[in-house]
Amino acid sequence: MSQIDNYIFIKGKQMQTINAILGTSEGWRVALIALGIVAGLLLLILVLLFLKFFRLWLQAKLSRADVKFSELIGMWLRKVDTRTIVISKITAIQAGLQVTTRDLESHYLAGGRVPNVVRALIAANRANIDLSLQTATAIDLAGRDILEAVQTSVNPKVIDCPDPERSRGTIDAVAQDGIQVKAKARVTVRANIERLIGGATQETIIARVGEGIVTTIGSAITYKSVLENPDDISKAVLAKGLDAGTAYEILSIDIADVDVGENVGAQLQAAQAEADMRRAKAEAEKRRAMAVAREQEMRALVVENEAKVPLAIAVAFEKGNLGIMDYYRMKNVVADTDMRDSIAKPKKKE
Repeated sequence: MSQIDNYIFIKGKQMQTINAILGTSEGWRVALIALGIVAGLLLLILVLLFLKFFRLWLQAKLSRADVKFSELIGMWLRKVDTRTIVISKITAIQAGLQVTTRDLESHYLAGGRVPNVVRALIAANRANIDLSLQTATAIDLAGRDILEAVQTSVNPKVIDCPDPERSRGTIDAVAQDGIQVKAKARVTVRANIERLIGGATQETIIARVGEGIVTTIGSAITYKSVLENPDDISKAVLAKGLDAGTAYEILSIDIADVDVGENVGAQLQAAQAEADMRRAKAEAEKRRAMAVAREQEMRALVVENEAKVPLAIAVAFEKGNLGIMDYYRMKNVVADTDMRDSIAKPKKKE
């Protein structure tokens, strides 16, 4: 017998057994009891679900948020925080915004911060800022705080330049006269919602403003002009369009403090003079060493030639070119010369 025939045979036996049971009064009783148990369990589950979501459903119904029971059960099955979604939708509807439960749920499932987005939409609506739900959710999923961005658009914030927590506290630059100037600036910015996605952060603003201040101070003829007109720095830096490609719009750049530092030009000149002096000493030492070596070489030649004199005298004696009396006359001349040299030299003081 094949497997198919065996399967048909077993199913036929099971059906015969069920028919035999239902064919009796006892069988019908068992079937009704089982059906009642199943129905009771289903009813119990429905009652529990009703009790679980009744309060949220009633709250949404009274707030005209239009959240259905089926949507609540579906969110529960998808492991979505139903309270967060319902409260957020009620808040949006009460503020006059048109959002759907599906949009809020999809943003929650994507890992977004639904209450934060709803509060940002309400704040933007109150401030007449054009902000759609799609843009707000995209910014939130990108990791930016959309609520803080909207608040910054309404209430601009001030950024210290340089950042006192990451630097020594001042921007140091050197004017053309060599005097160091130390400056601090405060940049007032507001968020640009359109460029918030992909735009540079405030660290870029701080870096660009610092670079602009250094360039402006370095272009000054003298440090006095910087101290007299510090607003020229802010005007020159603000005219460079430093907020291009950033998530902020620069409203103003104010120079908070300007101070005079060290005379860097004089220090550089002193260091250059010291380097020139060391190079001159090295060259003089080199020439002195060469002169000493030359003197030693000439003395060696003199000693060598003096050593040849007795040999020449001996040869002259041998060939008869020099007599004994001539030799003594020469010795007398040498002795007389040495005596005159000793008389001519001054005596050393003791």
